[in-house]
Amino acid sequence: MRKNLSLAWPLALNALLMQSMLIIDTLLVSPLGEIPLAALGIASTIIAFFLGIQFAIGNGTQLMVGRIAGAGDAQGLRRTLSDGVLISVTAALLFFVAITVFGDNLVALLTRDEQLKMQAGSYLAITRYLLIASAISQTFTVFLNGQGDTKTPFKVYLLEVPFNTVTSYLLIFGVQSFSFDGLGVAGAALGSLAAVLFRLVLLLKHIRKLPVIDGFRIKGQLAARQVRAQFHEILPIATNFVVLSLGITIYQLLFSQLEIYSYVAVTLVFPWLRIATQIIVAWAQANSISITQAIGQGNHTHLKPIVESCIRLGLLMACGVSLALFGFSHLGPVIYPKVEQETLVAMASIAPLYILLPLVRTYNTIAGNSLRAMGKSVQVLQVHFIAQWFVVLPLCALFVLYFELPLFWAFALLPAEEIIKAIPFYRMLARSISREPAQESA
Repeated sequence: MRKNLSLAWPLALNALLMQSMLIIDTLLVSPLGEIPLAALGIASTIIAFFLGIQFAIGNGTQLMVGRIAGAGDAQGLRRTLSDGVLISVTAALLFFVAITVFGDNLVALLTRDEQLKMQAGSYLAITRYLLIASAISQTFTVFLNGQGDTKTPFKVYLLEVPFNTVTSYLLIFGVQSFSFDGLGVAGAALGSLAAVLFRLVLLLKHIRKLPVIDGFRIKGQLAARQVRAQFHEILPIATNFVVLSLGITIYQLLFSQLEIYSYVAVTLVFPWLRIATQIIVAWAQANSISITQAIGQGNHTHLKPIVESCIRLGLLMACGVSLALFGFSHLGPVIYPKVEQETLVAMASIAPLYILLPLVRTYNTIAGNSLRAMGKSVQVLQVHFIAQWFVVLPLCALFVLYFELPLFWAFALLPAEEIIKAIPFYRMLARSISREPAQESA
């Protein structure tokens, strides 16, 4: 538990600072009114989906790095880093092309308002470049995390946040002394892009100084067979995250079909909900790093106490997170003083649901990460896919598009999904950690 805590607190703060980019954009854009906020919500939903896939690829690489670091294989670490960068950048270039070709059409499917289309399109046109820089920096981050160095990425993000805030503010609102009137939503996108480039430079400077990188040569590391092998190993892990990210994206796209005040309410709540639950996600990821390192060292008997201690403390953390969200539910008018009263009413209507969500989601988060670390990625994918795509998303579409129910009923499907997943996850995890060491090794 001490080891997990030492890994988890920088991971949690890293994740909070990563999520702060959207929070910063939302807070800075909110004085501009409902139209810019809605445009930001639509565009950031699309970008968040692609960033979610990048995170998925990175998470698969992180589990590989943890196992290889546990085995003490320096050559394997260098090979995993180079292959991870190649795979991530290739995916980012595909995402860039997809946004370039289909971005305007996708925005047009989500809104008929010309102002919304224009502002969302300008945000996407800039942030598509962010995906390439983010792909490399994310690979560097998971390379350090997998070896147990979660503090360095935290320090980098700690510098990035004020840089992002100041840069975005100046670009959004302008500088009167220089006769620069500001770029509005496009300024928020430019500020985020500048911040990611700043992060990449800092991480690259640190990575180059690591002893394991000494003598690193890209030409000597890259080989088609090795890249394919790594891709096939991380593919099921990445697919788990892709399914989750795509599901959340479709939730948000369905919410965008509600009346504008309800959709803006979701746009304002979701970033804070992600931030509040990041401590749980970080705790689960720290647990998965400990599991992969134990497997790399051959210590399979350690898996059961690692998982059980993680679940106990994770459930206590969930209570604290729900308490924090309860506090947030009373601070909406203070945090967003210039939004319309109808938006605040919509936020209040879903407060009981997002306060409850961490209590039902925590076990699934820990179980899913633990099972992936133990090589059960396909089984985890099956649970997510069936619960999300065969049950909850069809219900959400019916609630929003056919029955036209209020926001409360559509949002209630988020905790319902977690309850559905909990039973199969409990059974799978109980079987996996109760196996004999010889069986687990086999």
